[in-house]
Amino acid sequence: MTSYVSRANLQVAQQIADFAEATAAQHAIDVDQFWQGVNEIVHDLAPQNAALLAERDRLQAEIDAWHREHPGNPDPAAYRAFLESIGYLRPEPSAVSISTENVDPEIATLAGPQLVVPVLNARFALNAVNARWGSLYDALYGTDAISQEGDLAPGSSYNAARGAKVIERGRELLDQVVPLEQGSHAQATLYAVEDGQLVVSLHGGGRSRLANPAAFVGYRGEASNPSGVLVEHNGLHIEIVVDANGSIGATDDAGVQDLFIESALTTIMDLEDSIAAVDADDKALGYSNWRGLMDGTLQESVTKNGKTFTRQAHPDREYTAPDGSQLVLPGRSTLFVRNVGHLMRTDAMLDQHGEWVPEGILDAIMTVLGSLADLPQFGGAAAGRNSRAGSIYIVKPKMHGPDEVAFASELFGRVEALYGLPTNTVKMGIMDEERRTSANLAACIAAGGDRVVFINTGFLDRTGDEIHTSMQAGPMLPKGAIRQRPWLGIYEDRNVAIGGAAGLDGHAQIGKGMWAMPDLMHAMLEQKIGHVRSGASTAWVPSPTAATLHALHYHQVDAFAARRELAPLPADSLTTLLDIPLAGDGDLTPEVVATELDNNVQSILGYVVRWIDQGVGCSKVPDIHDVALMEDRATLRISAQLLANWLAHGVIDEEQLDESLRRLSVVVDRQNADDASYEQLLGADGGTPGIAFEAARRMIVEGAAQPNGYTEPLLHELRREKKAAFAAA
Repeated sequence: MTSYVSRANLQVAQQIADFAEATAAQHAIDVDQFWQGVNEIVHDLAPQNAALLAERDRLQAEIDAWHREHPGNPDPAAYRAFLESIGYLRPEPSAVSISTENVDPEIATLAGPQLVVPVLNARFALNAVNARWGSLYDALYGTDAISQEGDLAPGSSYNAARGAKVIERGRELLDQVVPLEQGSHAQATLYAVEDGQLVVSLHGGGRSRLANPAAFVGYRGEASNPSGVLVEHNGLHIEIVVDANGSIGATDDAGVQDLFIESALTTIMDLEDSIAAVDADDKALGYSNWRGLMDGTLQESVTKNGKTFTRQAHPDREYTAPDGSQLVLPGRSTLFVRNVGHLMRTDAMLDQHGEWVPEGILDAIMTVLGSLADLPQFGGAAAGRNSRAGSIYIVKPKMHGPDEVAFASELFGRVEALYGLPTNTVKMGIMDEERRTSANLAACIAAGGDRVVFINTGFLDRTGDEIHTSMQAGPMLPKGAIRQRPWLGIYEDRNVAIGGAAGLDGHAQIGKGMWAMPDLMHAMLEQKIGHVRSGASTAWVPSPTAATLHALHYHQVDAFAARRELAPLPADSLTTLLDIPLAGDGDLTPEVVATELDNNVQSILGYVVRWIDQGVGCSKVPDIHDVALMEDRATLRISAQLLANWLAHGVIDEEQLDESLRRLSVVVDRQNADDASYEQLLGADGGTPGIAFEAARRMIVEGAAQPNGYTEPLLHELRREKKAAFAAA
C-alpha cells in the first residue's frame, strides 16, 4: 500500500514528497509555497488534460463509424473532407517560423547520434552520458563492423590481423575527413605541432600539413610530441590518441593508440517507452536519477572483470588550442528527459477528490525541479553541467495534434512560473509518432512556439497509431509490407521538409528513429547513413558503441547541406500520408498469416515477460529466428495492434491465437533459459499461465478497445499485480 502525506489539497506518496522537499531545500524554495503551486497546477490543468483525452475518444468514435459505413480503401477526397469536417485535420498555417533561443549547439547547430536510455537504470544512464566520446578501435574490433570470418575472427585472445584491419580503417577515416596535403595518415611516423599547425612526419622522411589546416583545433601534452591531436570535421571532433608505450601504440609507427570519436552528442533520459514505472517507488527513482545527472552526484558501483569501481559522469576534455590558449570541450552527452504523454494517471499523487493525477503533469513538475541544479540561478558550481545555454530539455511523446502540443506548452509555462524561471526556459521536443500529429505537423510546431527544439519520427508508434485509427477500415498488411507503402516514406519526408520550412535550422533537431538490431553493426553502417542523407540532424542508436559507429556517417555526409538539397514535397503529400495500408486480394494467404501471427506473438511474449516479471522496459529480445532486437513499448504496440486488427476482421481467430501463444511460450522460455530470474510463461508445470502470459494475450484480444492502441493501461495494471504478488510472497 502506498503511504501518503498531506500537502496543500493533495495526497502525495511519501517517496515523491521526500524527493521534492529535499530537492526544494537544496535551492532554498519555500516548501509550503511549492506545494500550493503544485496544487494549483494540478487542479487547473487536470480537467484540460481529461478534455483532450475525451476529444481523442470522440474523434476515434467518428472515424470508426465512418469506416464501418465505408469499408475498404476510401476515396481520398471524400476521406480528407470527412477528417476536416470532424476537426481531425486542421487548416494548414500560412507560415510557421520558430526562433527558439538559448539552445545548446549539440541541438541547434550540430548533427550527430542520439541515445535513448532508461533513466531508472543508473549504469545505463551514466554509460550514455559518457558516450559523448567513444573508442573507434573498440567499436570496430568488438563488432561485426569488420568481418568476423576467417583470419579476422575475434577469438578468445587478441587477433593481430583483426587489429591491423581496425587500424587500417582508422587511417582511412582520417584520410577521408582530415586529409594531408601530401601522402596518407597510414604513412605517419610522428604527429607534432609547429607554429600552431599540425605537421605529420611520413615514411621516407617527408613531412606534410593538413590539406585544410583549420581542421586542426587542439592537442594534449607537448607540442613536439603530443599525447593527443584534436581535429574537427562537420562540427564533430576526433582525437588521435598517441601513446608509444600503449598496447596498440607500441606497434604503430606513429604511436597511435586509438581514435576517440565524438559520438552521442545528445541523449534522451527516458521516463516513458523504455522503462517500467508503474508506482511511486518507480517514479521517485527516476526523478532522483535525473536530479543526480543534473547536479553531477549520480554514481554507480560496477564490477567488471573481477574489479569493482565507481562509475560517474566524465569531466570536460581540456586541450591546448593552436594559438596556445586553453580549449575545453564537453565530456558528456547533452541530455533531454522524456516525460510521459497525456494519457496515463498515477497514484503517486492524489488530487483533492482522491483521484490519481495526470502522470505527465507530475513528470513536468518533478523533472524541472530535478533540473534546477543545472541552471545558473540555482546551480552554483553545478550550473551548465548539462546545458551551457541555461535551458531544460523535455521530450513530450504521444501527443495528438496541435491542441495537445499547446497544452504541453501551457503546462511547461506553469511549471516555469512555479520556480520563477524565465519564459521558455523549458524547451520541448515533439515526438511526431501519432497520425493526427504528422498530418498537422506544421500546426503542431506552431503550437509549440519558441519552445520547440526537436521533432522526431518513429515508425513503430506511428504505424501502431495508423492501424488503430483505421481499425474498422479492414484488415491491414503484415508489418513488413506496411513498411513498403508510400505513406511511410512521405511521412518521413514531410517531417524533415516541414521542420526545415518552420525554421528549425539553427534552433532545433530533426531526428529519425532507432536502429533496432544492436548486434548487426555492419548492416547499420551500410543502411543508417540514409537518415543523414534525408536531412535529419540526429538519429537514434541502441548503444554507445553504435553511437561511435553512426558518428562516422555525419563525417561522410553534411546533414544540413543534405537538407538544403532535398527535393520539394509533392503537392499531394498529405493525401499520400492518409493512405491506409490495407491488405488487398491475395495479400493474406494462409502461409503469410501463419508466419506473421507467430512472428508477432513471439515478439509480444518476449517483451512482455520481462516487462511484467522483471520490470525491464527496454532490452534485447530475440526474435523468432534468435536475432536480437531492441524492443520497447513501441514494438509491442505495433505487434499487438496488427493482431488485434486481424482478430477484428476474422483474419485469425482466438483459437489460432491461443495455439500460437502456447507454442511460442516454449520458444521464449528457451531463449531465456540462462536468466536465473526468469519465470516460465506457462508456469513451472507448463500448464498454468502466469501474469505475463495473460498480459500478452490481453494486449491482442483487448487491443482494439485500448485508448489509441496504447499498451500502458494493461502493462501498468498487470505489472502492479505482479509487484503485489512479489510483496505478498
